Amino acid sequence: MKRSPVIVGIDQGTTGTTVLVLDQRLALLGRGYCEIPQSYPQPGQVEHDPEAIWQSVLTAFAQACAHAGSFEIAAIGITNQRETTVLWDRAPGRPVAPAIVWQDRRTAEMCDRLRAEGLEPLVRQRTGLLLDPYFSASKIAWLLDHTPDLRRRAEAGEIAFGTVDSFLIWRLTGGQVHVTDVSNASRTSLLDLESLQWSPEMCRIFGVPAAILPQVGPSSGRLAVIRGAGGIPDGILLAAAAGDQQAALFGQQCLRPGDAKCTFGTGSFLLMNVGPRPVLSRHRLLGTVAWQTAADTAYALEGSAFVSGALIQWLRDGLGIIRQAAESEGLAASVPDDGGVTIVPALAGLGAPHWRSEARGAILGLTRGTRAAHIARAALQAMALQNVDLVRAMEQDAGRVLTGLRVDGGATANNLLMQIQADLLGTDIVRPAQVELTALGAARLAAEGVGLDIQPKDATDSGATVFHPRMPASERDRILSRWREAVAQA
Repeated sequence: MKRSPVIVGIDQGTTGTTVLVLDQRLALLGRGYCEIPQSYPQPGQVEHDPEAIWQSVLTAFAQACAHAGSFEIAAIGITNQRETTVLWDRAPGRPVAPAIVWQDRRTAEMCDRLRAEGLEPLVRQRTGLLLDPYFSASKIAWLLDHTPDLRRRAEAGEIAFGTVDSFLIWRLTGGQVHVTDVSNASRTSLLDLESLQWSPEMCRIFGVPAAILPQVGPSSGRLAVIRGAGGIPDGILLAAAAGDQQAALFGQQCLRPGDAKCTFGTGSFLLMNVGPRPVLSRHRLLGTVAWQTAADTAYALEGSAFVSGALIQWLRDGLGIIRQAAESEGLAASVPDDGGVTIVPALAGLGAPHWRSEARGAILGLTRGTRAAHIARAALQAMALQNVDLVRAMEQDAGRVLTGLRVDGGATANNLLMQIQADLLGTDIVRPAQVELTALGAARLAAEGVGLDIQPKDATDSGATVFHPRMPASERDRILSRWREAVAQA
């Protein structure tokens, strides 16, 4: 019997590319993965080879198809590391420099200068973002100014810019389509959040020629037709593109205002759907486009904690109290509470909503009775407490109370951490059985883009584990009070 057409989700991430082949019930038919090398040319600099990114997509696609067997592809969706910046020559389509990765800090001086000129309030008002090297605009300017003759060629229209989605679409279409979606565009510091068009004012501030910018399109729809991709058949519809965190939000089915998800990785990325209008944060959270489909445009508030899973790595590599990250759960569970210990995980400063780069990590409340288990439990609490701060700031900005938090990422396998998060937030934590939510979100968006009915609609909830809060309110208040005092001292 002939199979129904399948959907392919391509997740091009910072360390590698994952490709999923899914049927119309979102069951996994095939998976491929290819790692990509990282380059660190100088302290604070992180680069990728765009050609290695492209080859990783082809390799992972071939692996996934080999696992899945014979099938017809209805649509492909792409999700990607977001602010990473690629410039290429329009004629041969070759990159003109290494990609500057989102983690790269080489443009800090430029951002400081613009901040000193008093421009951050304007940038925040127009784009929803802070002045920070994290975002693409300053990276573009750096490449134009540090690559011989590149600015002249860019102004002449010979050079193209894209975040990774745009570069991949260019390659997938044989250089015929130069487009990005609104969610990725909203991470460049160049998109006007109200009009969803490139802002001439922001281009002037950052020194970015409009001639290099891609067309801004929706996150879901008939974006392009694949041609000349070398390993991916011609004629397939490219029906979705979205930044990785926004794709995870869609994959988690956070479709209503107030729905939120948190990805537990090296840091924590927490996004809340705020509905059809952008929200300007009063707590220095980021305003961003969540997605745009034929049905609606959704915006989100985003907050990040710099150190989440990295804190468990520090327990392992820095303190040596565990040998493997998975041991943190058993060690922390061996004591009934934190023994009065509070950890402030400001190992790289404090992110949103505090934004204190000068803050330093601290362990408070140590006594002769403190054991390694108390420190491990306090570390899990610290991961959760940072998210409490983010959620409370989002609730105030959005004027909505969180009624549940969906979670994904490697650290969510820690059941004790998930229970602590539920207890300290005072709300349910929902961990789906499907863990690759970014690729799943890209696939869902692609299916919607071609009008493909996904059954069952609640596939994300199938087999989900729900952690209900069970901590007494008085205990929660005590821990939160201690946390606030500790953060003030960090």
